[in-house]
Amino acid sequence: MHVSFIPYGERSCVERMLRDMEAQKHLMPMIKGKKHRGAWIPGQIRDLPFGVKEYVFAKESLDMVLRTFNASISKGEYGVGFKRLVYPSLRKLLKLKPIPKYEEKGDVYLWGKVFVSIIVLGIREDGEIMGEYIDDKGWTHEGL
Repeated sequence: MHVSFIPYGERSCVERMLRDMEAQKHLMPMIKGKKHRGAWIPGQIRDLPFGVKEYVFAKESLDMVLRTFNASISKGEYGVGFKRLVYPSLRKLLKLKPIPKYEEKGDVYLWGKVFVSIIVLGIREDGEIMGEYIDDKGWTHEGL
C-alpha cells in the first residue's frame, strides 16, 4: 500500500518525521497453503515528482497510517485553485486513488510531527505476489 503526500514545514522537523516513518515496522501477513505467518517490514519513503513523497507500508496498517496523517482534515488550502485544480491534477498524473473512509478514532504512530503539516493526495494499492527469495520462497504476500 502506498500513501502519497506533500509534507511542508521546518526542514529539520520534516526530515525527522520522514526518519521516524522509515523506522516504523509493519506486520505483513504471508500465506502458503493453510500456513500463515507474518514478516516485519520497515516503512519506506519514496520521492515522486513535484515534491510529492510516497510512504510504502503493509495494507493492514492503512487505517493507522491515515489516522496519523490526519488524512480527513483538509490542510494546505492556498485558495480555490489548489483544491479544485492542482491536487486533482497531481492525483491524475500520479495515478492515485482517492483516500478511502477509515476509522478516525484509535491509535496513531509516534512520528514527530511538530512544525510539520501534511497534504495527503491519495493512495495506490499493490497486488499479491509469490515470493522467490530464500526467506519468502513459495509464500504469497503483498507485492511492495
